Amino acid sequence: MPEINWESPFCGEGANCFRLGTDADGNGYIAVRGDESRYITDSAEALRTMIRDIKAGKSDHLL
Repeated sequence: MPEINWESPFCGEGANCFRLGTDADGNGYIAVRGDESRYITDSAEALRTMIRDIKAGKSDHLL
């Protein structure tokens, strides 16, 4: 398992909390707070683009 540096949780309205992380190889990670053992990963740029699209209203939630 890679060494992931997790940021502070981001919590929206309700109980939806996510954590973003990166590793030394430049990969990005997103996990549901409380279960960082299960996460999605891609390049940091790909995840950054997904988050920007969500903030721009192209999607109303993470799947």
